[in-house]
Amino acid sequence: MGNSNNHGNEVNYQKQTHNHHVHEGNNHHNHSDHELAMNGVHNNHNHIEQVHLSEQHNHREHIHTSQDKHEHHHQKHDHSGHSQNIDKGHNHHSEHGGGHDKHHGHSIGDFKKRFWVSLVLTIPISYLSMMIQMLFGYHVDFPGDTFLLFLLSTIVFFYGGKPFLLGAWSEIKDKVPGMMLLISLAIVTAYVYSTLTAFFIEGSDFYFELATLIVIMLLGHWIEMKSIMGASKALEELIKLMPKEAHKIDTSGNIIEVSVEDLKQGDQILVKPGEKIPLDGMIFEGHSTVDESMLTGESVPIEKTIGMEAIGGSINGEGVLKINVQKTGSDTYLAQVIQLVSDAEKTKSKAQGFADTAAKWLFYVAVVAGVLTFAYWMTTGDTDFALERMVTVLIIACPHALGLATPLVTSRSTSIAAKKGLLIRNRTAFESAFRINRIVFDKTGTLTEGNFGVTDIHPTSGVSEEELLKLAYSVETQSEHPIAHGIVKEGKKRNLDLYEVKDYKNLTGKGLVAQVNGAEIAIVSPGVLREKNIPFDTETYETLAQQGKTVIFVLKENALQGMIALADIIRESSYQIIKELNRLGIESIMMTGDNNRVAQYVGEKLGMTKVIAEVLPHEKSSNVKVLKEDGMKVAMVGDGVNDAPALAEADLGIAIGTGTDVAIETADVVLVNSKPVDILNTLKLSRASHRKMVQNLWWAAGYNILAIPLAAGFLINVGIVITPAIGAVVMSLSTIIASINAQLLRID
Repeated sequence: MGNSNNHGNEVNYQKQTHNHHVHEGNNHHNHSDHELAMNGVHNNHNHIEQVHLSEQHNHREHIHTSQDKHEHHHQKHDHSGHSQNIDKGHNHHSEHGGGHDKHHGHSIGDFKKRFWVSLVLTIPISYLSMMIQMLFGYHVDFPGDTFLLFLLSTIVFFYGGKPFLLGAWSEIKDKVPGMMLLISLAIVTAYVYSTLTAFFIEGSDFYFELATLIVIMLLGHWIEMKSIMGASKALEELIKLMPKEAHKIDTSGNIIEVSVEDLKQGDQILVKPGEKIPLDGMIFEGHSTVDESMLTGESVPIEKTIGMEAIGGSINGEGVLKINVQKTGSDTYLAQVIQLVSDAEKTKSKAQGFADTAAKWLFYVAVVAGVLTFAYWMTTGDTDFALERMVTVLIIACPHALGLATPLVTSRSTSIAAKKGLLIRNRTAFESAFRINRIVFDKTGTLTEGNFGVTDIHPTSGVSEEELLKLAYSVETQSEHPIAHGIVKEGKKRNLDLYEVKDYKNLTGKGLVAQVNGAEIAIVSPGVLREKNIPFDTETYETLAQQGKTVIFVLKENALQGMIALADIIRESSYQIIKELNRLGIESIMMTGDNNRVAQYVGEKLGMTKVIAEVLPHEKSSNVKVLKEDGMKVAMVGDGVNDAPALAEADLGIAIGTGTDVAIETADVVLVNSKPVDILNTLKLSRASHRKMVQNLWWAAGYNILAIPLAAGFLINVGIVITPAIGAVVMSLSTIIASINAQLLRID
C-alpha cells in the first residue's frame, strides 16, 4: 500500500513494533486504561471552536461549549488544523445522505407547524373550492368569496410551500431535479393558473389541489424527518479527540502550559502518563507504551522509545515521553483523517434517494407532456383550453400519494429497525444496501471483542496448568494493562484463588516482578529469557507467534514455569455472519491496522474471502475506493476512529454500537446491540423496504400512464377527459393504498 508523504514512516514503525509485540511477548505493563482516558475526552473541551458542517441545516445541533465570556478568542488561531471551520460547504445530511438536502434548514418542528397551519387553512379553501362544491352538490356565493379563496391559498402557497420552493431552487442550482422540483412545478403551476382564472381569464381554479398537495407533502416530510436521526457530527467528534493544552519545554528546560495551537514545528513537549499526545512528533527521551487502537486499529499497546514516532490523539501509558513536534495544523495525522471523512461524506451526499430518482423522471415526463399538450391544443386556436389542459397535466404529474409513498415506508422500516437493534442514520445509503456485494470488516472490536483473552496455556514439566495460571493471575491483578486484564478475566472465569502478592514492580520494557509466597515471580517476554539464557520450547512459541498471539512467560526464582498465549477473542456471532454472507455470495473482506499474522489467523478462522492488514486510515478509505471499482457496492463495518474515513467512503457504513462516537456519527447504520450478525437484518430490511417503495411509487405514480394522456385530452373526441374531480378521487385512492401497503412491511 502506498503511503502519503505525511505518513512516510508510520507503516514502518508499526511493522517494527508488530514484530516486537509478537516475538518479544509485548512488554506491556502498567499501561493506563485507555477507556478511562477516553471517558475524559468529552469533558476536557470547554473551549471547542464552533464547526459549521452544513450551514443549510439550522436544526443541526452545533457545538457551543465555549463560554460567552471567552468570546471565541481562539478563533484567530488555526486550531491545530482540526477545525478551521472545516469545509463550510460541507453538505452531508445523514437524514437522506443528500437526497433531501432540500429540507433546506427546516427542522422537524418547523415542518409540523407548517403542516398544521396549512391543514387548518385548507378546510375553508376546500369549502370554497368550485370542484368540491360540484362534487358534493352545494353552492357558495357571497361578496369577496373569490378574493378570500385567493388570500387563503396564497398564505398556504408561500408559508406551506416555502420548504419545497427553496428545495427546488437548490435542485436547479445543483442541476439535479428531484422531489422538491416536481412538487414546486405542480404547486407553482396550480397557484399561478388559479390566480389567473380567479381574476383575469376563464377557467377552473386549482386552489384545492394546491392546498391539499402542500398539506400531504408537508405531512410526508414531517413523518420522514421524525423517523430519522439528526445530522452527522462526525467531524466535531474527531475534533474532540485532540487535547487543547500541552506541556511545552522551554529553552531553559522549564515546563510551561500552552495551548496546542500555539505549538510550532521543532517545539519540545512533555507527555505525562495517561495523557493524550497533543501532536505528531518524534520521541527524543523516555520509554512508554502508547495505545493507538482508536487511531490505527492496532489492538496491542505499542512500545515507544527514543527515535520512534508518536501520533497526536493516541494515549500515553505508564512512562513519561518527551517529543519533538514535527507536524502541526493540517499536516497532522488526525487532521488528515478529518479531511478524509469530510471529502468522503461530501461525495456520498451527492447521491439521490430512490424517491428523488423517481421524482426526477416524473419531472421530465411532466414538462415534456405539458409542453406537447399545450402545443397540440394551441393548433385549435383555443388558448384558454390549451392552458387548462397543460396545467392539468403538470398538476396530475405530481400525485399526492408521492408525498407519502416513501415516508410511510421510511417510518415503518425505522420502527422495525429500532426493534431489531438497528439505528438508521442515512436513508439513501440504507435504501441502496440491497445492492451490496462486498462487505469490509474491521477486526479489532468488530469481528473480535477488542479485548485480550487466554487462548493457550503451556506449563513446563512438573507444573500444573492451574498453578501456572494462578501465579500469573495473582501478579497480573496489580497491572492495568490489556494483557493483564485478559489473564485476570481467565482466572476469575476458573474461580481461582489469589496468592498474596508483595513488592510488585514494573520492569520497563521487560515485564513485571513480585514476591508470591516468598518466591520471586516474574512475568516476562521471550527477550528476557534469551538475555538470561533460560531455555524454552521455541517450537511451541513460534507456532503461537505465527498465529499472531501474544506470548508471556512465567518465571519462579528464574526457573521457567511455562508460557501463556493471549489473543483478541473472536466474537461467536462473527462465525455465523461470515458463513451466511458466503452462502449469499457476498464477499467478506477483513481490513485492519493490526499486524499481518494476527489478521491472517483471524481471517482463516472465520473463512474470510480476503484479508488486508497493517493499513492506516487513509489506506482504509483508498482500499474501499478500489473495492468499489467495476460497479461493486461495498459496505464497511467498523468501530474506531481509524475506520471513520472508510465508513464515510463506503456505499454503506455500519458502526458497532460500542464503538467510538466518531465511528457512530460517520456511519449510515449503527448496530445498537453491537452484534455483527445484525448486518444480515440490515440487508434483509433494506431489501424489504426497497420492494415496498417500488410498489408504493407504482401506486402513487403508475396511474399517470393513463391519467396524463387523459388529462392532455387525447380522447376528448370520444367524450373521455379527466376532470379535476376525477383526478382528486383517483389520487385519494392511490394515497390510501400506498398507506396500507407501507404498514405491511415485514422481515423474518
